[in-house]
Amino acid sequence: MLRLVLTLALILPISVALVLLTFALAHAEVSGPALVIDGDTIEISGERIRLHGIDTPEANQTCLNDFGKRWQCGREATLALKALIRDHSITCKGAERDKYRRLIAVCFAGLNDLNAEMVRQGWALAYRKYSTDYVADEADAKAKKLGLWKGQFIAPWEWRQGKRLGSEVQRNCCKVCRKGKACGNSCIRRTYTCRKQPGCACDAEQ
Repeated sequence: MLRLVLTLALILPISVALVLLTFALAHAEVSGPALVIDGDTIEISGERIRLHGIDTPEANQTCLNDFGKRWQCGREATLALKALIRDHSITCKGAERDKYRRLIAVCFAGLNDLNAEMVRQGWALAYRKYSTDYVADEADAKAKKLGLWKGQFIAPWEWRQGKRLGSEVQRNCCKVCRKGKACGNSCIRRTYTCRKQPGCACDAEQ
């Protein structure tokens, strides 16, 4: 579609061509091998894609299991998405982009809706602020105590704002990372891997 729009841009008035180009960039279908960035973000052929309607724990977020033991739920959510994707060719369809220019999309491995499957397995929550598509899947996972639901956790959007489990120190964020992501007490680029323990820096709401 983008190729067609670029061709039309050569023969149409500039104002019309710009409208068509904006539409083409927002409405996209991307297919191919996927690189998993975290539990709700992938990359295909250089296109960064945020899975529509779901939110997973941040990469360095921890939760408590049913015995009260801390575990790396953010890391496990990322591994769960990797397990679903494996070596499949992934197709993502979206019509919007977020403030980071990521395509907001529903992604499929064959006929399997990855967004829905992450919620069904309990690794993601329905992101009600933006969509109610996966609320029923979340309720089912919660009833079965799957994934995150087997213990205690802070919703990812609250965790990014500095809220922590009762056993962790409650504090205000010393720094809110609006352009990058939190890593310890500072911010780093989103493409970098954080190797520090959680600190006082927080991610801005996504």
